[in-house]
Amino acid sequence: MRLTCLSGRRCKKDGFTLVEALFAAMLLGVVIAALAASSGAFTMANGYGMDLSTAEFLIEESRDMLATLPAVDPETQKDVFGHEADETSTALYDDVDDFHNVVFSPPVDISRAAMNEFAGFAQQITVQNVDAVNLTATAADHSTDFVRVTVTILRNNVPMTSTSWIRANY
Repeated sequence: MRLTCLSGRRCKKDGFTLVEALFAAMLLGVVIAALAASSGAFTMANGYGMDLSTAEFLIEESRDMLATLPAVDPETQKDVFGHEADETSTALYDDVDDFHNVVFSPPVDISRAAMNEFAGFAQQITVQNVDAVNLTATAADHSTDFVRVTVTILRNNVPMTSTSWIRANY
């Protein structure tokens, strides 16, 4: 440290004291720790955002898969709710209510082909009849012409997101 004296009366020290240097080092350490913590939080949020985008994509695949199917079986009409006895594979399902309580893991695309790249995800489909006057109330199977389709996307068996829509038997 260099001393500068003015007119022989007082001497001024150039530089930092040990306490000032320690305080600056401590402050720098706190800033670095805060940046590391926020970087980890941003990484986790980004990962969750990617999973949520994938889940929304899988819901759209389910909706597109079911959109072209009639609400009830074209052959047996309202005799059976759920898949018929001769429909031993989901590839043979020919109406929306056949998919009641079906879980696809890995998820399937619009053509019902397994999407193995999303192996940690699952599509859970529920189909319920709803009251024609109150679409939020469930009704007995095939007692109305309206069904509510609910698709829930699971990631490692934990629900991520869910959506529902109403289909009419017309």
